[in-house]
Amino acid sequence: MKFLTAKKRTLLIALAVISALIAVIILSIVTAASSAVAPNGMTVVIDAGHGGRDGGVVGTTGVKESEVNLGIAKSLRHFLTEAGYKVVMTRETDTDLAGGGGSFKQSDMRARKEIIENANADLMISIHQNSYPRKDICGAQVFYAASSERGKAYAETMQSVLNGTLGSDRVAKSGDYYIIQCSETPSVLIECGFLSNPKEESLLVTATYQQKVAYSIMTGVRVILEEERAVQPSSSA
Repeated sequence: MKFLTAKKRTLLIALAVISALIAVIILSIVTAASSAVAPNGMTVVIDAGHGGRDGGVVGTTGVKESEVNLGIAKSLRHFLTEAGYKVVMTRETDTDLAGGGGSFKQSDMRARKEIIENANADLMISIHQNSYPRKDICGAQVFYAASSERGKAYAETMQSVLNGTLGSDRVAKSGDYYIIQCSETPSVLIECGFLSNPKEESLLVTATYQQKVAYSIMTGVRVILEEERAVQPSSSA
């Protein structure tokens, strides 16, 4: 009887080990399948505006624009990567890109331009927050370089998506911003909200809303780039 009990115990242990190994193998396969998103061949540059010594505008609570920009930019990187895009960030920490030579701002902008040009991207998105003397003004707004027809089309599409997902009611406009004019890459600058509006600021400082904004931008990117790819002639044609 003791012999049978020991034999059964050994068999149960063996079965448990085999089951555990099978579970590990299955988990590994599932994890690999879920994490290995096939690249779609498109590259997006995400520029988190300001950073380091340049904090940008300051909210009513003292929050710096650069911090909110980076939070949204990181969430956007996550969503775009999951969707199969290659993502290049101009900055990933609360630092500026200024080096030696010229003014601080000129040096910082030159560094961002170099990153954008080297990325050979399909789209560049610069993330910012807005401010205005009137505290009731709110809403996300998209800007484009006046000289870029493609930038204008992209901005209008992105604005339409943001209006629908974030409840904004604004129109895309041309803007005299260096970051959207410094390269041949189609570019848009997104003012995600107004830190001068206490209600909107209270949303923008939260991780949950930053993720919502980022997901909305990602949706706009997909509409812009995947629709464009669909209308492009096939290379085999």
